[in-house]
Amino acid sequence: MIYQVYPRSFADSDGDGVGDLPGITGRLEHLVDLGVDALWLSPFYLSPQADAGYDVADYRTIDPVFGTMADVDALLHKASRLGLRVIVDLVPNHTSDEHAWFRAALQSGPGSPERDLYLFRDGLGEHGEQPPNDWKSVFGGTAWQRVTESDGTAGQWYLHLFDVKQPDLNWQNPKVRAEFESILRFWLDRGVAGFRIDVAHGLIKAPGLPSYSAEHHLLHGNEEDRPRPPYWDQEGVHEIYRGWHRIVEEYEGDRVLVAEAWVEPAQRLARYVRPDELHQSFNFDYLLAPWSAAALREVVTESLQATDEVGAPTTWVLSNHDVLRHATRFGFAPGAVLPNGIGADDPQPDAELGLRRARAATLLMLALPGAAYVYQGEELGLPEHTTMPDDVRQDPTWRRSGHQHRGRDGCRVPIPWQGDAPSYGFGPGPRSWLPQPASWRHYALDAQQGVPGSTYEVYRAALRLRRAHALGAGSLAWVEGRVDGLVDGQVDGWGPDVLALTNGEVFVLANLGGEPIELPEGSVVLLASQLLTQADGVVSVPPDVTVWARLSG
Repeated sequence: MIYQVYPRSFADSDGDGVGDLPGITGRLEHLVDLGVDALWLSPFYLSPQADAGYDVADYRTIDPVFGTMADVDALLHKASRLGLRVIVDLVPNHTSDEHAWFRAALQSGPGSPERDLYLFRDGLGEHGEQPPNDWKSVFGGTAWQRVTESDGTAGQWYLHLFDVKQPDLNWQNPKVRAEFESILRFWLDRGVAGFRIDVAHGLIKAPGLPSYSAEHHLLHGNEEDRPRPPYWDQEGVHEIYRGWHRIVEEYEGDRVLVAEAWVEPAQRLARYVRPDELHQSFNFDYLLAPWSAAALREVVTESLQATDEVGAPTTWVLSNHDVLRHATRFGFAPGAVLPNGIGADDPQPDAELGLRRARAATLLMLALPGAAYVYQGEELGLPEHTTMPDDVRQDPTWRRSGHQHRGRDGCRVPIPWQGDAPSYGFGPGPRSWLPQPASWRHYALDAQQGVPGSTYEVYRAALRLRRAHALGAGSLAWVEGRVDGLVDGQVDGWGPDVLALTNGEVFVLANLGGEPIELPEGSVVLLASQLLTQADGVVSVPPDVTVWARLSG
């Protein structure tokens, strides 16, 4: 199991209100106690922080807000001693506009080799006053920015599929490819176990940059009712990743390349994890699936079939730094259309229901064969901060959308470690780069450690059992109907709101309906997401609860 650490919000060692590398190092024992195998670090490179570090100015330098290269080495050394592998974020689609390459491109002018490292184009219209095409930024507004040339005249435009301070690189240029191969080696030589590749489906743009006027949702890949965007999931990305695969194969030990690729359908996503390309790709169809037995069964089945065809593991995830935390998503009615970020004047989730379903969803996910990812704080049951004041938001989505979409700040709030401490133990003082809601003192780690049935203890138990029963390396078989004894004793069906499966010797039953259901007679309960009820020897599974059990017989 891999645990995502968002450095700004994990632990602050110096009290400036921003998490840092020494803070992470000081909390690594928490990951060991939880039962984590590896951690993935979101960017800590030198950056003006226009997009929380995903605008990189230097891929080989540490941003002072997070620490120094010596702090990275100390983290890697301690993690290795504790048996934890470290995966780092790589941001290859774009750089910061403060990167040395982009500064040189602005100074060098149209037609220069420096500009060819990015996607500069002349504008349309009589005086080039219109963008080169109609592409939109996923943060809102046009995806093009016009520059002022060195002589003071209005000049060319550059592409930025994200923030204006994140110019897209030209991956048709051999120098770009060589530079990132060098960056890979730099970090592999330092001891990292691999890379999570940001916007892995976006590096190559269609020849000629053809128009594309269709609306698209933030960070989503293709959808069935519209053609594939000419900037997502182009064929040329696969050649890049075959080269990267060859590089990591040169290093001893298991090194991993993980794609953030918002690509549909599952069969097309599976092409990223063919034997000579990447090793894993996040399963966003699963992440976005509603709390519905039919929907979950369909996406699990399709995902496993797609990755089985290429001999790769399926990767499961419920939350990350770009989406609403699942303890909040599941607090709304299944299928509800949720905004990109929730504010105080939006409809609010049912927090109790959301946490109940989140715990059940987590046990279901951790029972599936493949790799599982957990986003920091979800082991505490953290919800989204849905009442954050708008005037403290920092996500560029909020600004670039004209204050129509609040963005991702709600899932990035610093996590609570100690309920009665300033900033809930996030740092030594009260400062926190985003405000923490008062309710989070009840979610703090110290309020849950050693408390039977707490979300934290459920996660610990689940990860211990997942490892003991080798569920990640197992295989799934759906169980149809209700079983008495082993699977061959089918009787009355459970109905459409129940998911039942086996993975090895572990039987998993998730009740997504509104009424309790009975466990098969003689089941030995291993773990449940909530307390179960028992009467006359019959164990009942309440609504929105998942159970792991061993069947008798």
